[in-house]
Amino acid sequence: MSTYSVSDTTAPRAATHFINLRDGSYGVGLAASLAWLAFGLSCLYWPDVGDWSRTESLGIGAIVIAAFILLGTVSADYLGSAGQALRKRAPWLVAFGAFVTLWEVATAKFAWLPLPFFPPPQAILEVYTDDLPKLLDSVFASIKLQLGGYIIGATIGFVTGVSIGWSQKVGYWVHPVLRFIGPLPATAWLPIAFFTFPSSWSASTFLIALATGFPVTVLTWSGVASVSSAYYDVARTLGAKPSFLVLKVAIPAALPHVFVGLFMGLGSSFAVLVVAEMIGVKAGLGWYLQWAQGWAAYANMYAALIVMSLLCSGAITLLFRTRDRLLVWQKGVVKW
Repeated sequence: MSTYSVSDTTAPRAATHFINLRDGSYGVGLAASLAWLAFGLSCLYWPDVGDWSRTESLGIGAIVIAAFILLGTVSADYLGSAGQALRKRAPWLVAFGAFVTLWEVATAKFAWLPLPFFPPPQAILEVYTDDLPKLLDSVFASIKLQLGGYIIGATIGFVTGVSIGWSQKVGYWVHPVLRFIGPLPATAWLPIAFFTFPSSWSASTFLIALATGFPVTVLTWSGVASVSSAYYDVARTLGAKPSFLVLKVAIPAALPHVFVGLFMGLGSSFAVLVVAEMIGVKAGLGWYLQWAQGWAAYANMYAALIVMSLLCSGAITLLFRTRDRLLVWQKGVVKW
């Protein structure tokens, strides 16, 4: 005669849960929580060598982050994709928590790193709270300038690349020009651009478009030229016209190369953006950086650099999402 007990059903689950708690991911998550807790406690209970108005707020925020990391680590199995993302980024959370703790100790607590060149973390936080309107105005100005120049450069580069890859006559005339202009950095055209264009804004847009257009042109041209002739032969057999061959055969097959050019152009355009705004434009993150350097406000400079890094990272992520959506047919065929 068989017997049944409630403990027989709960014991395996409890054992499984106990095993999961001993998994390495939980240890890393706990270490991340402790790192951020150490950062918060060092802010709250360790006196500063200087007068920093955001130390207490920073310490409380760090402790709140530590609590969220601990809660997310314990309940990661029930959070789905959010829990998996937390486990994946837990080592980075440990490293970043240890870094900001060391940064806090080396600057605000012992002043091992000299001021004003190495401000503490609370000085960066103070910039985001006290100088936020000016910083946001600079961000919006940079986004408008960057987006306009990037779109113009990517569009012209795409059309030019397709034309060169498809037509030998176009390539005959455009290819030598690309060989002459392409190797030159876009910043080398600064004197000509600011002399030719009526405003610093239009000159900066031209420089960003130039930095974006060359890699997009070359990679698009390479993609169109490398399309197998068998694709064109099959399409012609079915009665395809030249316009169909370009729009439905050449361009889709060249899209992987096009996105490589877009990624390369994005990095180049951000570099040119900073230089252009430092020289001629009266607003933007580059202008903000120059203003901060002029007043020795290095906390403002570092805060702007962090924002610029986040903007570039966000743009790259958006471009990745767009590529994955447009090239969904390549999933499992091409490994990026």
